[in-house]
Amino acid sequence: MSSSTNDPIAEHGWTAVPVDAEAIFKGRPYLHKPAPVLVKDIHFPSDDPIVAKAQAYAKDHLPPQTYNHSMRVFYWATAILHHQFPSHSTSLSPSTLALTSLLHDIGTSPSFLTTTLLSFEFHGAITALNLLSSPPHAAPSQQAEAVCEAIIRHQDLGTQGTITFLGQLIQLATVYDNLGGRAYLVHETTRGDVNREFPRGGWGGCFAKTIREEVRAKPWAHSTHLGGEGGEVFANAVEGNLLMGGYE
Repeated sequence: MSSSTNDPIAEHGWTAVPVDAEAIFKGRPYLHKPAPVLVKDIHFPSDDPIVAKAQAYAKDHLPPQTYNHSMRVFYWATAILHHQFPSHSTSLSPSTLALTSLLHDIGTSPSFLTTTLLSFEFHGAITALNLLSSPPHAAPSQQAEAVCEAIIRHQDLGTQGTITFLGQLIQLATVYDNLGGRAYLVHETTRGDVNREFPRGGWGGCFAKTIREEVRAKPWAHSTHLGGEGGEVFANAVEGNLLMGGYE
């Protein structure tokens, strides 16, 4: 599974699509019936030095559960990309998708979460932009900014307006992993294989704790957008993820 293009808009997922996933899927469980795909069949672009740098950074700064979540997001997103959006799969850079997946939750790092007043997505996006723009392995501006934009908006769920295709893809993958949303987008064989390769290790409880911790420290945090006093609606939904419960 690979792609190449001379169009930076398509290559880095800047194409505008509805932020409302219902508008994309038109009330259906999927656009195309997903097929089983295994981790070994998907190339993770660690041979790209920019991706290797980001992967090392994520491993250094994230707890194991968050790192494994980030890796699962890449594989969910790749499966969704190729099975549901084949026209984008020939153009979207796997490296751009990997960078976004690896760094989308970097703002939840224990070294960042309560040391900034910014919501974790925003601080994480700035951190990612600075990391990807720094030598010796610096990303093109269109790529670094695409990652930054998608991280800023990866919890910006709603029904109004548009979002980048990359941002929508990351939303679909994170909602699938965190909440079990749109359960039929990924084949059950793929679901089992990815969870075995990158164990959850109690991810639901881990992420719910992070949400509550951020909202206690920053009651203005963007996570409150997802509902409930102190982020409780969202945190409870993460803990109550029935689709992934058997893998925890």
